[in-house]
Amino acid sequence: MPAPRFCPQCGSTDLAQRTPDGDTHQRLMCGACQYIHYVNPKIIAGCIIEREGKYLLCQRAIAPRPGTWTLPAGFMEAGETTEQAALREVWEESGVRAEIISPYSVFSVPQISEVYIVFRAIALEVTDQFGPETLGCKFFDPEDIPWDSIYYPAIRQILERYIAERQAGVYGIYVGNDDAGKIHFIR
Repeated sequence: MPAPRFCPQCGSTDLAQRTPDGDTHQRLMCGACQYIHYVNPKIIAGCIIEREGKYLLCQRAIAPRPGTWTLPAGFMEAGETTEQAALREVWEESGVRAEIISPYSVFSVPQISEVYIVFRAIALEVTDQFGPETLGCKFFDPEDIPWDSIYYPAIRQILERYIAERQAGVYGIYVGNDDAGKIHFIR
């Protein structure tokens, strides 16, 4: 989203990068009324849904990279909880009604200002009807997952970690980013 040209509070054109008093970062700030325009990361919420040892992936119908595969996930809307956003995205993208079991991953991608919040979930109902953002969806055995066709590196890393944990029978909460990751086990 481009930065505003006029102050949303007073209409002034005196917007510039400034460091507000008591802050540590430069922000787009109005010189006339001191309004601060914050640019915060976008939250992507979704689920890893397992059924009979298989994992649900959706094939993208929209840019970027239509035809590639991903977990059912998408941008959180204003007024939603992360859980509501994840379950809504699962429904819209896969036609699956799911129930969240637990949080699984918080994964930061600072280069593009996104944070992925992924939950473990189970399928309650599979309708085989999905929305226009999806070309198709399928439950894959781990060895049949089209790893080279998973578009988002964050999604691939999260899913690889989850499958390794599943095979070991131990789950934690994975906190990671593009460069590193760490499992935090809950006792």
